Amino acid sequence: MDTVRDKPIKFSSSVFCLIILLSVYNSTAELRRLVQPPKSDGTLSFLVVGDWGRRGSYNQSQVALQMGKTGKDLNIDFVISTGDNFYDDGITSPYDCQFQDSFTNIYTARSLQKPWYNVLGNHDYRGNVDAQLSPILKDLDCRWICLRSYVVNADIVDIFFVDTTPFVDKYFDEPKDHVYDWSGVLPRNKYLNNLLADLDMSLQESEAKWKIVVGHHTIKSAGHHGITKELEKQLLPIFEANEVDLYINGHDHCLEHIRSINSGIQFMTSGGGSKAWKGDVNKWNPQEMRFYYDGQGFMSVYLSEAELRVVFYDGYGRVLHRWNTYKEGIYTDI
Repeated sequence: MDTVRDKPIKFSSSVFCLIILLSVYNSTAELRRLVQPPKSDGTLSFLVVGDWGRRGSYNQSQVALQMGKTGKDLNIDFVISTGDNFYDDGITSPYDCQFQDSFTNIYTARSLQKPWYNVLGNHDYRGNVDAQLSPILKDLDCRWICLRSYVVNADIVDIFFVDTTPFVDKYFDEPKDHVYDWSGVLPRNKYLNNLLADLDMSLQESEAKWKIVVGHHTIKSAGHHGITKELEKQLLPIFEANEVDLYINGHDHCLEHIRSINSGIQFMTSGGGSKAWKGDVNKWNPQEMRFYYDGQGFMSVYLSEAELRVVFYDGYGRVLHRWNTYKEGIYTDI
């Protein structure tokens, strides 16, 4: 078994390590809530990257370098990972050196020494899931935050992180040669029913100006994996009923923006953190497809009370796509 070869990072400024530990429990919903304060002017900026953990290979280090530069320019508050944090089979224990080799020693820029809010992907479920959820990882690197499903409250926005892998039937029915760690999921129906009820209740009770949901798997995508039927059937109606603004995912190794013609939801894929799938794209309704890039990169999100702004970047930091929207009836000088 691999072991940690490097000493844990020590931060001279660890205020954020204390801030994110502030959590509250809703009296009715069970999703854990973490508090992420916005900037003094009430705005937030963060980066989103997914499908990255390859010990720096497949241009992971190049993407990390550009994330650091963009993170500095935007003065980001945190980073979101859309899952598949460690390839190919997650990590074996909290002391697996993959954690250092693919995370701590890769995302070294000062601007990235902020909270990292993670969800689990299907490749993470092929390892020891409890290892990624373990508080030991936070002791090794204070940035790391990973729960199965939870809510980050940042005043103007609530960000709902959803554990999507247990929804997908094929991982249970046709696992092929893969072994998945379902120790915290079984019995599956009870787990999913509770998650759906808790998510719906948390969304209903949210008083934030903006609602963003993050999950690993696609709902709408022209990439390799395409539509995840289970999420389309079980999660999408909840999102639509609760007027979610963005659904952000990974899983497809690309950058993508699809606008739903049936609701106000924007579907953003940020799965270009390392290995990408060149040319692996399917036809999609041109009324919905706003942007598709079959290479490495990441995205940024800026939020004020009135505006939401998204930018996609390639692995060299070049801007590929911009999109923004405003809340009706709210005005700002920004």
